[in-house]
Amino acid sequence: MEIEQQIQSLREELRQHNYNYYVLDAPVISDFEFDTKLKQLQELEAAHPEFHDPNSPTLRVGGQVTKNFNTLVHEHRMYSLDNSYSKEDLLDWEKRIKKAVDGPVEYTCELKYDGASMSLTYQDGQLEKAVTRGDGVQGDEVTTNIRTIKSVPLQLKGDFPSRFDIRGEIVLPFAGFEAMNAARVAAGEEPYRNPRNTASGSLKLQDSSEVAKRPLECLLYSVVGNNLGLTTQFESLEKAASWGFKVPKHAVLAKSIDEVLEYINHWDVARHELPYETDGVVIKVNNLRQQEELGFTAKAPRWAMAYKFQAEQASAVLHTITYQVGRTGAITPVANLEPVSLAGTIVKRASLHNADQIAKLDIREGDTVYVEKGGEIIPKIVGVDLSQRPADSQPTKYITHCPECQTELVRAADEALHYCPNETGCFPQIVGRIQHYISRKAMDIEGLGGETVALLVKEGLITNYADLYELRVDQLLPLERMAQKSAENLVEGVAKSREIPFERVLFALGIRYVGETVAKKLARHYKSIEALSQASEDDLIGVDEIGSAIAQSVVQWFMEEKHQQLVSRLQAAGVQLQLSEEVLANQTDTLKGDVVVVSGVFHRVSRTELKKLIEDNGGKVSSSISSKTTYVVAGDKMGPSKRTKAESLGVALITEDEFLAKLGQ
Repeated sequence: MEIEQQIQSLREELRQHNYNYYVLDAPVISDFEFDTKLKQLQELEAAHPEFHDPNSPTLRVGGQVTKNFNTLVHEHRMYSLDNSYSKEDLLDWEKRIKKAVDGPVEYTCELKYDGASMSLTYQDGQLEKAVTRGDGVQGDEVTTNIRTIKSVPLQLKGDFPSRFDIRGEIVLPFAGFEAMNAARVAAGEEPYRNPRNTASGSLKLQDSSEVAKRPLECLLYSVVGNNLGLTTQFESLEKAASWGFKVPKHAVLAKSIDEVLEYINHWDVARHELPYETDGVVIKVNNLRQQEELGFTAKAPRWAMAYKFQAEQASAVLHTITYQVGRTGAITPVANLEPVSLAGTIVKRASLHNADQIAKLDIREGDTVYVEKGGEIIPKIVGVDLSQRPADSQPTKYITHCPECQTELVRAADEALHYCPNETGCFPQIVGRIQHYISRKAMDIEGLGGETVALLVKEGLITNYADLYELRVDQLLPLERMAQKSAENLVEGVAKSREIPFERVLFALGIRYVGETVAKKLARHYKSIEALSQASEDDLIGVDEIGSAIAQSVVQWFMEEKHQQLVSRLQAAGVQLQLSEEVLANQTDTLKGDVVVVSGVFHRVSRTELKKLIEDNGGKVSSSISSKTTYVVAGDKMGPSKRTKAESLGVALITEDEFLAKLGQ
């Protein structure tokens, strides 16, 4: 027992010293003393393996090798943020918030660090898993590598919840990045391009001991979970810091948008003195109950906004304009540039968007153009330096025929883009549709990547996604770089996609304007591909959030015989083309025609669960009260202005218990 106590005592002491050094930046012992104690612990653990602890400070040096990073679904979805670039954007956002919630609104302002987004899950104070953001719904588990980052606590302290997720950014400080590059140059290797990409790439290194050598840090900013006992975002930051997390100290509480703008103006200049890359400010409604009231769009929380600092700009010579064909046949003009360094990356190409944009800026081959990163991600051309224009310059003539199949392009009167109509004979369209079908958010077919799809089409083995279900191993073996095991994995991956639920199959079909969210709404409403295929435009427009453009696109898609044949073949292959029995069992028409507003704090079910119950039972959830509202499910602390509006319109207020009783719960 004495040995076990000695080991535990050393672990606690080293954790505290680690916290002092890497989180507080205030060490109280020398590096030599720390290393001596660490070595002592390593020797004790080696002699007594019965006291093994996966969260011991000795295991931060890494050593485990991960061949494949498992994909895990996030317990709580990781949303992206809407971006703003001006004071006007923020004022418009504030107006929308003030309309939707009652009472005064405060904001937290936090710096937006440019790193790799990460979700850490803690159970009973111990790090359970670390998952990359991925597509927000699922990401790659990189727990072994994250354990090596010294500012990530493996064991929490204080009054932490029993289970929660905490989100943050894995960043590489400038000093560490420069030191890494100096070592690479000295060894005759190419230096890394920028801290963000280097940090992101580090997370997927197979050998965790290599990750341990990199001076990565983890900056945390968002606690997520159920029944956490927190009331505000600012309180959650303070609590997270007290539990042992490295929470940036620059967050402030702002009483108004004017105070938000003061914070933005200050950090637009002061950020250049920070040890990390930053690209903006994140503004959040501080009150968590108001956040819940505001909810989410399909992609982002309504209660948060990212203000992006002015994008970095550079000038470069535009050599040629080429044209790309997308899976829908849309033509995208691309500027091929003299390579130029921009926001830490080398930019060689930039999107020109469409013919109107080229004409508006009068962009020509040979011009010197101004390039910036829109949101500091996608390079775009924002202007032309006319003083540098060559004397023999000629205006750009937009192409009239597809660069891939030579079919004459079409452009509808209300469309910005030109399209190639040769859907079944244009190589990039054929490949693009199949690549979309197999993508992670759609059918997520393992063992099949974009390059393999292109090869299968090129070799004539497939011409559409229904052909995938007829592929055999013996057909695949003659292909370049295709061994027995990889061929078997591909066929197995295709077979497993038969289990993918209907709403994702519907998204995978690639119907124009039918994205993830629209596919879910249509699947929930029509319940099967057969019912959807028979819907008229008027029927479709009657579905929540389905407009005329989507309705028209869906009807036209199902009218085409080639698409009907595709659906028949997928059905014969066993693909899920209707909601599962399990999902259908939870769906009724009890609330059909009801428009329901949810407001206040609830006790038996969460607000999210309430909204799901409304939709599962045929009702429509609305965020604001109007004459069309059937009733309001009113919880505790419902805002007085909403209550007054409901009463003035004669809209009934019912309790949580009364609502659940309607559903027989």
